[in-house]
Amino acid sequence: MLAIVCPGQGSQTPGFLLPWLERPGVEAKLAALSEAAGIDLLTHGTSSDAETIKDTAVAQPLIVAAGLIAAEALLDVPLETLSVVVAGHSVGEITATALTGTLSNTDAMAFVRERANTMAEAAAVTATGMAAVVGGDPEEVLAAIAAAGLTPANMNSKGQTVAAGTLEQIAALVAAPPAKARIIPLQVAGAFHTHHMAPAVSALQALAPSLTVHAPKVPLLSNYDGAVVPSGEAALESLIAQVSRPVRWDKCMETMSALGVTALIELTPAGTLTGLAKRGMSGVATVAVKTPDDLDAAKELLTEHASGKKDK
Repeated sequence: MLAIVCPGQGSQTPGFLLPWLERPGVEAKLAALSEAAGIDLLTHGTSSDAETIKDTAVAQPLIVAAGLIAAEALLDVPLETLSVVVAGHSVGEITATALTGTLSNTDAMAFVRERANTMAEAAAVTATGMAAVVGGDPEEVLAAIAAAGLTPANMNSKGQTVAAGTLEQIAALVAAPPAKARIIPLQVAGAFHTHHMAPAVSALQALAPSLTVHAPKVPLLSNYDGAVVPSGEAALESLIAQVSRPVRWDKCMETMSALGVTALIELTPAGTLTGLAKRGMSGVATVAVKTPDDLDAAKELLTEHASGKKDK
């Protein structure tokens, strides 16, 4: 079985969509996604600087759009004909929800537009941020995060937890790190997946009735507990709630392993989740689709690990 995974905020880099524009139809696809998102994704993905694309209101739609473009280039057959499971980290869960047909691309972009804008507004209320804690004893890490008044917003693996809160609280963690651990500030503009994002949850709940949901075509994992979502309605509820509750990517990887995943493809802008898989899913083959040059290797992995699904 193959896992297709979609990265979250902080994975974007200046100009990362430039190589994709060499593919036929990508510019038109970006234009359509830009219209749905209400921002110029072409400019932000090709010429905007690092500070501009760090802005939550820009980064989130950009990351979702990039994943959709990469997925379209990767998949030559309908997803439901393959032996796959799909998951996304944080905003990447929106990409994953669109890939599985649970939301249309247009509704996914409408959702991420509202999510990005309202999370940016919530982040502007107080100076907040996030920092990765790498290494250290897991219990000691959680104790140090709590002692600093922070929230363990992303539990990515046994060796990596992301803390979120005010900049003062992050400074306190940096000043008193857990033993044998490194603190790495992240390029995000808010304390995502914490109580600081509560206003965004309310806004997305108000948006929900305007969206059309369908049952996922293939297994779709929830960031909440790593479990397969039972319905389209449950998938949307999970998307809304995860804005202010921790991302349990460690649980997602546990579920992938339990389902028998033997290979993993990470969509653009890739690298982070394949790195976690190499450390947390022993023996699983991985490909990070960073540019179109990586598509051949990804398609080989797909053919080898995902073509065993019997027709129904």
